[in-house]
Amino acid sequence: MIDNSLVFSDKQVVTTTAASTNVVKTNGGDVPNRLFLVVRVDTAFAGCTSVTPSVETDDASAFSSAETVATFPTYPVASLTAGMLGIIPLPLGLKDYLRMKYTVVGTATAGKISAFITDNPNIGID
Repeated sequence: MIDNSLVFSDKQVVTTTAASTNVVKTNGGDVPNRLFLVVRVDTAFAGCTSVTPSVETDDASAFSSAETVATFPTYPVASLTAGMLGIIPLPLGLKDYLRMKYTVVGTATAGKISAFITDNPNIGID
């Protein structure tokens, strides 16, 4: 089960560098139980060189002073096919708000990503 309040992106079209459609409010602080961040490709990417997902946190929902707390590897377009992209433990050092940032090198002509927080890291595996 995926909690909608913990979804950053739900099949979000990502053709240029962009933040996730949704922001997750954490109320600050680190969580006592292990949670995971799952990122998956829903539609294969084309046209760009690579995509690098990262996690940003801030005290304000506008992310005027965003800090990057985790960065996934840079994925070349050839590996951005439909399916699981990556799973990482939710990082420490969180502020009140979290969002994903997708840094795209080049201009994608296709590509959709979903990202969410869960306590079951196997939930996003096909």
